[in-house]
Amino acid sequence: MAKSRSQPIPDYRSMTEFLRGQASRIFTEVKDQDKVVIVNKQNKPQAVVISYERYKRLKEKSNVDI
Repeated sequence: MAKSRSQPIPDYRSMTEFLRGQASRIFTEVKDQDKVVIVNKQNKPQAVVISYERYKRLKEKSNVDI
């Protein structure tokens, strides 16, 4: 049986956290822990934040328009 790679469980953060000065801490967590963060505004997903290393891996492994 082929070994499947587990998908990261994303963290959900509100836009308010970024607006209240938490962006630096969130970006550091994303980079250091290779997290995936979905940013919500009014409880609706608006953006995804990933580390630059994860971005490079995605670009290398697939032909994805990101």
